[in-house]
Amino acid sequence: MKERTKLLLIAGVFMAAYYVPWSHPVIRQSGLEAFMMLQEYAREHVLTCLIPAFFIAGAISVFVSQASVLKYFGAQAGKLLSYSVASISGTILAVCSCTVLPLFAGIYTRGAGIGPATAFLYSGPAINVLAITLTAKILGWQLGLARAVGAVIFAVVTGLLMALIFHKDDASRTVGKIYLPDEDAKERTLLQDSLYLLTMVLILVFAAFAKPASGSTGLWPAIFAAKWYITIALLIILGLMLKAWFTKDECKSWVESTWGFMKQIFPLLFGGVIVAGFLLGRPGHPALIPEQWISSLLGGNSIWANLLASVAGALMYFATLTEVPILQGLLGAGMGKGPALALLLAGPALSLPNMLVIGSIMGVKKTATFCTIIVILSTIAGVVYGIFFG
Repeated sequence: MKERTKLLLIAGVFMAAYYVPWSHPVIRQSGLEAFMMLQEYAREHVLTCLIPAFFIAGAISVFVSQASVLKYFGAQAGKLLSYSVASISGTILAVCSCTVLPLFAGIYTRGAGIGPATAFLYSGPAINVLAITLTAKILGWQLGLARAVGAVIFAVVTGLLMALIFHKDDASRTVGKIYLPDEDAKERTLLQDSLYLLTMVLILVFAAFAKPASGSTGLWPAIFAAKWYITIALLIILGLMLKAWFTKDECKSWVESTWGFMKQIFPLLFGGVIVAGFLLGRPGHPALIPEQWISSLLGGNSIWANLLASVAGALMYFATLTEVPILQGLLGAGMGKGPALALLLAGPALSLPNMLVIGSIMGVKKTATFCTIIVILSTIAGVVYGIFFG
């Protein structure tokens, strides 16, 4: 951090301490909500979502060869294969817009093209089988189907547009950083590496498996009841794999890479959660910006209502599945169905903490472009959906 930046930061904290009316009830409530949201995130998402995701990112960085990454996600890879894999990757991971960040960082820093990488970044939290199922069950099958189809299309379109806009920068980045290790020097087989990564992905999936709605029957409640038994069994399997297939130095490199991602992402992530909590609060707990203000502006199906829904969704933080009860309440308060879809498509994939971290990984310009594309596409989708189903 530059000395000038440190000075501005100190000055900003001083100005806030001096001028913000902290004794005002609304400000006090907003401050409380900021830290309540941080506590909620720390309790419900860090251990079960973020930590496994960081270890997966560290493993990708250390053990997945750049040649393998470039084969499926590189700038020169076949578009059909790379975008197909990237756009449906979210069906595997039940992650939020923040949990996907270490996975994106691991893929992008290993030389993946910006198109497939951003397609994966969007699809990770947006195309979630459980979330789409819950959307269809609670908000209606039309909205659930529109969310699923829209999310897949958005992932591909967003990735293609990012690749088109930044193709020169992406080509120079790939050419400048590619290092292809000797594949023959590896002691493990491709199958062993795949099983190792698959085991960690399954640990993330089951550890973060959300509680189904009260009264639900069938497969989801059964999986939820057994999630910790499955997770423990997978951890034991992972330990056996590490002991049998990996050297001590490799395990040390894995931990060091994981720690590197954590140092980069955690401070910005937690800072962003505090800001989002201060401005918008948690669901059902008003903060600086009252919830009724948002709902009162989102009725009907105007372009402005859909744009506002997209922007509000992009700024708010949604933990996995929390967008469904929030929208249920907003729809009950008079929110239009078009803006509801716009918020569903923009909200889970973006958030203020998410934007801050993405900016540190691929730069402010690319991050601003990525967010703008999603907001515009979400607005268009909301208007079209509202015309036919509103």
